[in-house]
Amino acid sequence: MRRLRPVLTGIVLALGFQAIVRKLLLTKFRRSVEALNEGDYGPLLDGFADDAVLHFNDAPHRWAGEHRGREQIELFLRDFVAAGLQGEILEFWTSGPPWALTAVAQFDDISIGPDGEALYTNQTMILVRTRWGKVVEQRDFYVDTGRMIDFDRKLTELGIEPVARN
Repeated sequence: MRRLRPVLTGIVLALGFQAIVRKLLLTKFRRSVEALNEGDYGPLLDGFADDAVLHFNDAPHRWAGEHRGREQIELFLRDFVAAGLQGEILEFWTSGPPWALTAVAQFDDISIGPDGEALYTNQTMILVRTRWGKVVEQRDFYVDTGRMIDFDRKLTELGIEPVARN
């Protein structure tokens, strides 16, 4: 039993550390999403590494494709805010050490039109790879990708054009 005590102590400490890291990341991401919902994408953008890549489903809409680097990710986030999208993290899971952590989040989003009606709702699973707390890769998987195409069309009809790309 005496030999087992250090091993058990190590396991308990590792599990406790993992729980703390998960809680800290969840708090950070929720605060960033709250700021995003208020039109401030800065805190979320600050969470991305300079060389990060955001993969979004390829379809005929303004958010489609691969967004490489913070400059392109900022344009993506500007389009998100301009569209009046609001999101919420409902579930959050993590795996791995802080220097190579993987997280998965259930993220639901909605946009309300000028008449108070929902223009768009969807459910998303977001897969994030981090390096020491900075996002290096994000992949978004939507329940219904067709809704984004319809939403983009509605935004254009309302006169909300995509953010200009360089």
